[in-house]
Amino acid sequence: MTVTSGTSGPHAATPDGAPALVVVAHGSRDPRALSTVRALLDQVRALRPALPVHLGHIELNEPPLPDTLAALGDGRAVLVPLLLSRGHHVKRDIPETAAASPARTRVAAPLGPHPLLVDALHDRLTEAGWPTRAPRGGAVVLASAGSRDPDSKADTARAATLLADRLGVPVVPAYASAAAPTVPEAVRALTARGHRRVAVASYFTAPGRFATECAAAAPWIAALPLGTHPAMARLLLHRYDRAWTTGGEDHVPEGAREASACGSAALARAATTYPALARQPHPAPA
Repeated sequence: MTVTSGTSGPHAATPDGAPALVVVAHGSRDPRALSTVRALLDQVRALRPALPVHLGHIELNEPPLPDTLAALGDGRAVLVPLLLSRGHHVKRDIPETAAASPARTRVAAPLGPHPLLVDALHDRLTEAGWPTRAPRGGAVVLASAGSRDPDSKADTARAATLLADRLGVPVVPAYASAAAPTVPEAVRALTARGHRRVAVASYFTAPGRFATECAAAAPWIAALPLGTHPAMARLLLHRYDRAWTTGGEDHVPEGAREASACGSAALARAATTYPALARQPHPAPA
């Protein structure tokens, strides 16, 4: 984003000139989150041993993103948000931090929505006890952190649509904060429509308070967060590669161009099929 004079920091690029990968995590007070993120970065390093891989946090954990970028000097780096949708952090916090650093940076799109995340969600549900064939009366609540940004809701709705296509059952997006419906509200609405086997899929990158609270609302099974599922490391590298080879992304992930239409349609279908959800506010995607 910006180029300034200075000395390139250590591990700022590969011997062939490829930029370093900086994974940008949100941060959490739950120690399990940091250990999970570190293990995920180890998987990325195993997949691409010559690539310098660094970690920076938006808040709460060390190292903070500005410190990680400062250590790179004026070296090149691709910042990949370890986040599942667009929102304030992706649109403002990360680009502004990158622009203020001496490093020469590109910012990749967030991880979601993407088919690899659907692979991971499906596997996590299977690990929790989801049967091979779609259960009669089955449904899923896709639990995510939540955001006031309508693009974030559109991305989550798109992920829910992709997961529903994979599972063959209704999937309703729900949120731990800042958006509606909540996970308990979505569970009640599905139960009222006759779904007796409602699972909660954990659309979180790592364990934490929100993931724990959402799982506690599951009346049947609750999947673990995405965590160190192998698809996560592959997707981080995919976002890195696209941002580097295409000159950076415009913060619109794959599938999100249809999210305005598909996301709105998914929300409309949920509101029509599950009247309790229709009473919740659903900002229209931009």
